[in-house]
Amino acid sequence: MPESWATLGIDLHLEPTGPGLRRGLTDALRDAVRTARLAPGTRLPSSRALAADLGIARNTVAEAYADLVAEGWLTARQGSGTHVADRAVATPAAKAARPRIPARPAYDLRPGSPDLAAFPRAEWLRATRRALAAAPHDALGYGDPRGRPELRAALAGYLSRARGVHADPERVLVCAGFAHALGLLARVLRARGVQTVAVESYGLAQHRELLTTAGLRTVPLPFDDRGTDPRTPPEDAGAVLLTPAHQFPMGMALRPDRRAAVVDWARRTGAVVLEDDYDGEFRYDRQPVGALQGLDPGRTVYLGTASKSLAPGLRLAWAVLPPGLAEEAAEAKGGTDTCGAPEQLTLAEFLTSGAHDRHVRAARLRYRRRRDALVAALAARAPEVRATGIAAGLHAVLRLPPGTEPEVLRAAAWQRLALFGLAGFRHPQAVTDPVDAVVVGYGTPPDHAWTGALDALCRVLP
Repeated sequence: MPESWATLGIDLHLEPTGPGLRRGLTDALRDAVRTARLAPGTRLPSSRALAADLGIARNTVAEAYADLVAEGWLTARQGSGTHVADRAVATPAAKAARPRIPARPAYDLRPGSPDLAAFPRAEWLRATRRALAAAPHDALGYGDPRGRPELRAALAGYLSRARGVHADPERVLVCAGFAHALGLLARVLRARGVQTVAVESYGLAQHRELLTTAGLRTVPLPFDDRGTDPRTPPEDAGAVLLTPAHQFPMGMALRPDRRAAVVDWARRTGAVVLEDDYDGEFRYDRQPVGALQGLDPGRTVYLGTASKSLAPGLRLAWAVLPPGLAEEAAEAKGGTDTCGAPEQLTLAEFLTSGAHDRHVRAARLRYRRRRDALVAALAARAPEVRATGIAAGLHAVLRLPPGTEPEVLRAAAWQRLALFGLAGFRHPQAVTDPVDAVVVGYGTPPDHAWTGALDALCRVLP
């Protein structure tokens, strides 16, 4: 069988230009080396292979190689081929000074991420092997925009068992992260004519920005010493976004009477409740609080993610939708699935095999020990600081003396301690009195760094 360009050597994109093929090829190769498109040590195709690829004579390539060897751009040895010579590659001088990139923090206590060092790699790899071995060939095609049926069925079973969610696999939508899901729902709500969404007085600015980008106005709900008060949403609100299991960042669970009140409001007005089940799996004082969606599956959208229980890099989240919203949300997502099929199949296997339950139980114990160590360190070294919101989740709110939040954040920056102040989570229109506090995430540092992180934290607290 005659050899062709498709089977010879490595792929090498060159466009010889100028007078004469030899000179054009020599210039193109020299430019590729000079600009580091061909890195030092790269093995070039044989002269025969490159000639076949470019459709030129082999001697032309051999002569171009010889010219560049003589100039020092390439090296050639009998039996080992032609390589790019090891040499310093000059980089263009910057036209203007670049902004200084902050040094990597010595300790990262920002909330929102689990301990990535504890990701169950071996168990996940075994689940991947089992899932791919059992998957039909069409599982690697474009797929259903709602997500793989295996994962939707696994999620429906898990959420019903572990979170009290009423979930039909046909109404589960798999998304590429929580922000992706919220953005889709924001567009659907706006298309339905919703103009205002009630949100919590404290929450992530990124989530509020997703809603406003879709053309929705956000109005903060009242907040008191018992947490978010959704009993009297704005009259023009067509939806409300809540974190009822573990309010982010304040850390309180939505009280039963307030849960009932928001469901009654949604039924009475036809509004939609968006439930962000933030940190829903991690409760330390008793069984996790069940999902709000169980009170009224017909008016509530349940939103969950693998970002806290496993890792945000998986880019897997899900929405359990009421019948009237399921088709509209799937249509808004588009004609093809935007989440990787292998990851979806693996998570389905991880859930159904029991590996997810085992991992969450182990993580719950590990994070509880960290929380207990945080509370003990504060009592011993910073008794003026009170930790709140610690019954669940991966973070705590440390209440500070009035007026000291900026000072603590400046001290943390000097200590290369990544820390967030509570003020950054407050809705600009919130009517609650500002509280000085820092939000400390105890999920991110690996176990070996937790003691050092606590020492650094206590040094900056008043």
